[in-house]
Amino acid sequence: MVTPVVYDFIGIGLGPFNLSLAALTDRVKDLDGLFFEQEEEFVWHPGMLIEGTDLQTPFLADLVTFADPTSPYTFINYLHTHERLYAFYFFNQFNIPRKEYSDYCSWVAHQLSHCYFSHRVTNVIETKDHLYQVTVENLLKKEVSNYLTKNLIIGTGSIPMVPKGLDGDWPNNEISHSSEYLFHEKQLKSGHSVTVIGSGQSASEIFFDLLLDQKNHDYELTWFTRSSGLFQKEDAKLGKEFFSPEYIHYFHQLDFDHRLEALDSLNQLRNGIDPETLKKIYNLLYHRSISGEKLNVTIQPLTEAQKIEKIEKTYHLHCQQWQQEKKFIHQTEKVVLATGYKPALPNWLSQFADEIIWEDNKRFKVTENYQIDFKKKKTNHIYTLTNIEHSHGASATNLGLSVLRNQKIINSIAGKEIYPEPTKTVFQQFSPKH
Repeated sequence: MVTPVVYDFIGIGLGPFNLSLAALTDRVKDLDGLFFEQEEEFVWHPGMLIEGTDLQTPFLADLVTFADPTSPYTFINYLHTHERLYAFYFFNQFNIPRKEYSDYCSWVAHQLSHCYFSHRVTNVIETKDHLYQVTVENLLKKEVSNYLTKNLIIGTGSIPMVPKGLDGDWPNNEISHSSEYLFHEKQLKSGHSVTVIGSGQSASEIFFDLLLDQKNHDYELTWFTRSSGLFQKEDAKLGKEFFSPEYIHYFHQLDFDHRLEALDSLNQLRNGIDPETLKKIYNLLYHRSISGEKLNVTIQPLTEAQKIEKIEKTYHLHCQQWQQEKKFIHQTEKVVLATGYKPALPNWLSQFADEIIWEDNKRFKVTENYQIDFKKKKTNHIYTLTNIEHSHGASATNLGLSVLRNQKIINSIAGKEIYPEPTKTVFQQFSPKH
């Protein structure tokens, strides 16, 4: 009788977070694992790869450098391999273009033999031996296989979030989430009026793209934000230290309510708009205003879109200027909902719901090493890189800290220090020494 293979870990999903873990474990001989992704190939936010947009994270925060700068999977080696080192040097910019980051990740993914695309994890059950049996469907061959593993790593990312009242079975070429903007760009720009809803970086990039092309299509352009203003992302060096190992440790020690309060207080660090994007928008508006022409543009903060209804060929947005408590209806032909994302948790996780420790009705407790916390302690673990904002703070969706997360997970699974974790990275301290 053949003894079944038992892997040290199986990663579910292959976004940048799990791809980083796959790249880091590729050189670790003591660990044996697999990664499964239902998409056909790696493409990072394809609907938002707008020409000229940059990642808001420096190139040093690639998939591996902070843990292993000698890795063949660094962004610098990607540039070297593609004969782009001098071009990037002359480009003289710390941040990576979004499209190039996507290409870089795809380049890494193609080299990793333990990463399987077009493979969907359909179920996970815990065996009597306290292993996890993972059922995987090969979407190309239409075959189903089972794998045994000691540990699971959930890296299923996020899905578009549309607030109640704005959701509905709308045609995507008329009302589109920002995640699909480029897929419907031509149809959106064909309308006589386009409205962008949202206050973050995606909303600002889409608004600028629409503003650039407005003269070619002559549409009325509107931007509503629920926030009280168009605030730039905090870019001070000391401010960035809140995205550090020390702050993650400090944040994790807080009780649940104080963690939620801390998230709100750091909102401008987390969700502000890149200053360069705001500068480009203002400069373009200023140049167009020189000749005295009427700008067919409305930018209005303090405004919440509460409901959408369609009357004939026009969408009626029921809005409220919440500070003045004034309600109004805005008519538009096209809408882009830059309303953010929510965690995409796999359905099979629900079978463990009664065993998990929950901090509220949606958020499970997560250890500092990214293990989902169970009422009865387990010898084999379910790690998560998804739905951890409440446990690990602003770092949860920050690409710059993905390597640190994976260092902790790898060391935890191995039971020893494979990748030394940094101990002193900031000049601040977040609690008194005594």
